[in-house]
Amino acid sequence: MTELIASRVMELRRRPGLMITLIVVNIGLPALFLVIRLLLHVFAPRTSPPAGGYTIFVVLAAGFLPTFGFITAVIVGSTAGSRDLTEGMFRQLVVTGRSRLALYLARIPAGLAILVPLIAIAYAVICTVCVVAAPTFVDDWNLNVPVGLSQTGFEHWARDHAKPVICSLYTGRLPPGVDCSEPPPWSKSAIAPAQPATPELETVAAQTAGRHYHGYASAVLYPSVALMIKTGLWVELEAAVIFVVGLGLASLMGQRTVPVILLLVVQLIATPILSAISVPQLQFLPRSVIGIAMARLEPSGLPVAAALPGLTGGVGGPGTTQFRLTDSVTEAILVIAAWLVVWTVLGAWRMMTRDV
Repeated sequence: MTELIASRVMELRRRPGLMITLIVVNIGLPALFLVIRLLLHVFAPRTSPPAGGYTIFVVLAAGFLPTFGFITAVIVGSTAGSRDLTEGMFRQLVVTGRSRLALYLARIPAGLAILVPLIAIAYAVICTVCVVAAPTFVDDWNLNVPVGLSQTGFEHWARDHAKPVICSLYTGRLPPGVDCSEPPPWSKSAIAPAQPATPELETVAAQTAGRHYHGYASAVLYPSVALMIKTGLWVELEAAVIFVVGLGLASLMGQRTVPVILLLVVQLIATPILSAISVPQLQFLPRSVIGIAMARLEPSGLPVAAALPGLTGGVGGPGTTQFRLTDSVTEAILVIAAWLVVWTVLGAWRMMTRDV
């Protein structure tokens, strides 16, 4: 079995077009995005924010990377499930006397051996940049503030930066002597120097900062280690599940193009439509969709996915529950397991019953 898996891996690796596409889609695009942000911050630090940080991590890890992983998984799964037929090698494999079931099952670890490292490399690049190039200040309400201040310290800092604090945080009619019509003079990538102000404005700024201290204290500069581990496992799991589904569908249909199109349609079109169903009698439809079930397993530190995990990036703040995906995690796990079992059985059955 080990030799059979190794041969399946080599067959996929020897397709330069496939491997180049996978590397460009899964690693090249996120890396290019981060390189552009790094260069912009280096050459224009006053107008370009730092390249990393929690916000960028959320955008890439909860939005772009699952989408790229989905596309990669679909391509690898559909290729692995149909290659022998499309290239006319199925008969040669059968006449060797090997079990058809073994030939099919060997494709699962072989495809994952290609898919998992690609996603891991892309995710490692994202995590590294988001941590190393994270901002050194809290960018809260378009106001750059030193990190780790107590509420008293935050209020004292606000007294020394009365105008930017009032222009960014104050609600209501502006106090006399404050003109916020001009663009903020402070940098987007540095803490603004202290600015003189009247005692009245300093008092208003301190009171305003006190009311907004909770938002400042809850701001996150870069993702925690626990969140990065959970997110990485979730992204890998989603890609592995979609790979198995794509493998079974391609084996069942005997081709690659149509399964890729069908799975993309399900993810990009059908899943958002089904997730919007609010009729109680039809709630079984969104609950049975693999994309919604995977979104239910999304780590709590990421925005809640709004029916299209890996593409929308969510609609709520971290830990919010604006969108009820399924009734429970157990239900989501059962849905995922059902998809894996059904498509594996169908793909293996077609492999075993197909005429030579």
